[in-house]
Amino acid sequence: MGWLILVGVLLGGLGLWLLTRSRAARRRTGLPEGRVIAADTGGWRRCERALFSNRYRLTGRPDYVVHQRGGAVPVEVKSCPAPPRPYESHLLQLAAYCLLLEDQEGRPPPYGILKYEDRTFEIAYTAELRAQLLQALQSIRGDMGSREPARSHEQPARCRGCGHRSRCDERLA
Repeated sequence: MGWLILVGVLLGGLGLWLLTRSRAARRRTGLPEGRVIAADTGGWRRCERALFSNRYRLTGRPDYVVHQRGGAVPVEVKSCPAPPRPYESHLLQLAAYCLLLEDQEGRPPPYGILKYEDRTFEIAYTAELRAQLLQALQSIRGDMGSREPARSHEQPARCRGCGHRSRCDERLA
């Protein structure tokens, strides 16, 4: 009788494994077809190390990196509902992961994916987006040390959760 239970558990585990590898499961998660080669979310094994580029003096760790025939594709997962269009900060974060993969792999990814709670955006990694990222990096580096950066208070919830809130003279609430 004990061996029947063991066989049932093994078959159940195999069925669950096959289900999570199915195309329908991939579509539900927003991941493109391909092999997941890196993951950094609670339900997945953490990436062993972040991506790093000496050339761009940049480091980062996307939530997922999926390998496809067209190259490695970064996936950034956001736990909030999707805005009508992705926030610029989210686009630049995804572009940074694309730049890191481009530097590491020797070729740019064709696109990246922003996966929100209720919607997924496929973002083309274009020359324009790359240039926008490089301009933002240059601007950030130019501002470092020269003055205190301007604070953005477009998201009241983020302001309330900020670790500098107690010292901030610009806090919203």
